[in-house]
This record gives sequence, C-alpha cells and structure tokens, in this order.
Amino acid sequence: MKRLNGLSGGDSLSRIYVENRALEYPRTKEILERFKHSNIIEIDHYKNVFNRPRQDFVRQKAFQNLILAVKDDSFLYEGPDICEDFGNDNFYYASAALNCIYDCHYCYLQGMYQSANIVIFVNLEDFFVEADERLNKLGSMYLSISYDTDLLALEGFLGYSRDWINFAKARENLTIELRTKSANYGLISDIKPYANIILAFTLSPEEIIGKYEMYTAPLNKRIDAICRALDDGWQVRLSLEPIIGVEGWEKIYRRFIQEISKAIPMDRIYDINIGVFRMSSDYYKRIGKRRLDTDVFALPIAIENGVACFKEEEYMKQAVAKELFKHYPGEKIYL
Repeated sequence: MKRLNGLSGGDSLSRIYVENRALEYPRTKEILERFKHSNIIEIDHYKNVFNRPRQDFVRQKAFQNLILAVKDDSFLYEGPDICEDFGNDNFYYASAALNCIYDCHYCYLQGMYQSANIVIFVNLEDFFVEADERLNKLGSMYLSISYDTDLLALEGFLGYSRDWINFAKARENLTIELRTKSANYGLISDIKPYANIILAFTLSPEEIIGKYEMYTAPLNKRIDAICRALDDGWQVRLSLEPIIGVEGWEKIYRRFIQEISKAIPMDRIYDINIGVFRMSSDYYKRIGKRRLDTDVFALPIAIENGVACFKEEEYMKQAVAKELFKHYPGEKIYL
C-alpha cells in the first residue's frame, strides 16, 4: 500500500468506500479502474463513514482511504470573512473533494472533520450546473475550487483541476482560483492558459515546509512549477501563508523573500497575498488535543472573538510585507 500522495493509478489502497448510488457514475468507474486491487466497500451514505465519532485522525492520516460519494445540494458556498476575497464582491468556493492528502500540522481541516479520509464527490457536473445558475444570477463570480482540499495534488488520479479549467475557459465572467502546495503543474501544462484562471501557489520557507508541511512539494519544486507556468503564460498568484511565528521567524522569512525574489520573475506575478496563521478557536482547541506530535499549538497564540491567531499577527504581516515591497509593487499585495 502507498500513501495517497504517492498514487497515480495502478497502485492499491487499503479501502475505497463507495456509496451505492455512486457506483454507476463514470468518474467512480474511472477511479476504481485505476485502483483495481483495492478493497471496495459499498456504503449507503458517505457520512456513515466520514462523520463516525471517535476516529483517530492522526493515525488515519498516515494511510488515508478514499470515499466516493454523490453530493445532493449546496455545491457552492459563500466565501467566509476570514479568507481573502482579492477585492471580489461575489466570492464563492466549491468543495468537490473534502480533506487533503498532505499533512500540514496547522491545517484547520483537522478540526473541521472527524475523519482524515478523502471524500470525492463524483457528480462534478452538478457543481457546474450550480456555478452556471449562480453566474447567470450575479453576472460575475470569483470561485475558489481548492478550498477544502488540494485538487492539483489529487490530479494524478482524479483530473478535477483539468475539468474545472475546461469549464471556466468558456465563461469569461467567471474567475477561478486553483490553489496548491504541490508541484504538479506538469499534469495540466498542456492546457492553453486563460486570463480568468489563476494558478495560486502557496509558499513557505523551507524551514516551515520541512517541519510543518508533511508530504508537500519542497520549495524549490514549487518554484520550478511557478516558473514553468509563467513561461507558458498563466496568471500566477503567490500565497505566502500561513506565516508561523517560530523562533527567529523574522530572519527566516526575510531569507525566504530574498530567495523567491531571486528565483521567480516577480514582475510577471499576477498578485500576492500574505496571511498569518489563524483559525476558529474551536478548531484550534480540538486540533491541539489531537496533535501531540507538533509544537505549532504551543506557540504564543491569542484567542479573540472566537479566532485563534498569533499575538503579533499585524506586526508579522507588516514585517513580511515590508520585505516583499523591496521586490514587488505594494498595490498588488493583499494583507
């Protein structure tokens, strides 16, 4: 058996749970064909497995399984205030998959879900239908498609990034953001770039990646993917988040900004956002009890108005932005 992030089809997973009503969907058949040797378990509803109480999230994370399901409704959600909307009035997100193959110690998904397994909704066309309906009603829309997962990280056996791009390219008044910590640009590099599609790469210093972002692509691989995407003509966003207030963070992030500014043609970057670690206080407390294998929840965090964040959050953002201003225009940096 292999970890999900090492799978590209032809390997096997311990289990794949499949809703009975999902069995006849073409995407279900395609996925099961890729994992012929996995144990297939039919279920009535994905929540019977995914929402089961008293699951060991940390242990499951080491050997994740798939759950293939059909989503009934609410295919798009309004973007939460805690997230950057980049100046867009009609900000929504779509979750065609739940959970991530990576194991970032600070990830809020650990506090949101009981299970570490990956849910894939195989009725992607229903997401497209609601997106069209919402688009016709609003006139324009900004849509994040990698909000509760990392779709490009799953692209090797799922292909949803390509499907979303093909959907959006014919709708100029729809802007989609595909965000990733992977270096899987090669899996979509044959697609012609479109102005309304933003490839957003989340970047952190290698010290943070190595300690807190397990199984994600190393910084140099992400930089290579960014440069390739820029050369091909894509709109590329850099997402410098979450800033983590580890000991010596100012020096670490100063070196980091210098490194990426030398390696990436910054004058061709679409825009940049900077964000400090923050999450719901309920999630923060829940994860802190689960994650005894990390020190990220022992760092100096304050809880105010139901949000857990670093006590020096504003100073941390401004310090990173100040360094970034030396290499990139301030009007295209979102804090």
